[in-house]
Amino acid sequence: MKLLFDHNLSPRLVKNFADLYPNSQHIFLLDMDRDEDTTIWEYARYHDYTIVTRDSDYNDLSLVRGFPPKVIWLRRGNCSTREIAHMLRAATSDIQEFFQNPDLGILTLR
Repeated sequence: MKLLFDHNLSPRLVKNFADLYPNSQHIFLLDMDRDEDTTIWEYARYHDYTIVTRDSDYNDLSLVRGFPPKVIWLRRGNCSTREIAHMLRAATSDIQEFFQNPDLGILTLR
């Protein structure tokens, strides 16, 4: 399982989670930070990524297009990269279950 971090999250998260989610990426590191959400969606689907984001756009795309890709939607206000990393690490078992369940396309973390 590998994550694709959206532009509204720090590229440092890729390195922070290399132990749990090797081969993850950030759209900035892929030079996709100016691409449309639909382009990123298709890239994630084709390359078997789960999108991690803080905005509702990918949630909306998932409702319209279905999945894959799966989406982890971080529903927390303004917070630091450290807080995001802590939230994702604290939810590791929930994320693992989410990946294993073929009937789920969106995981909301608060």
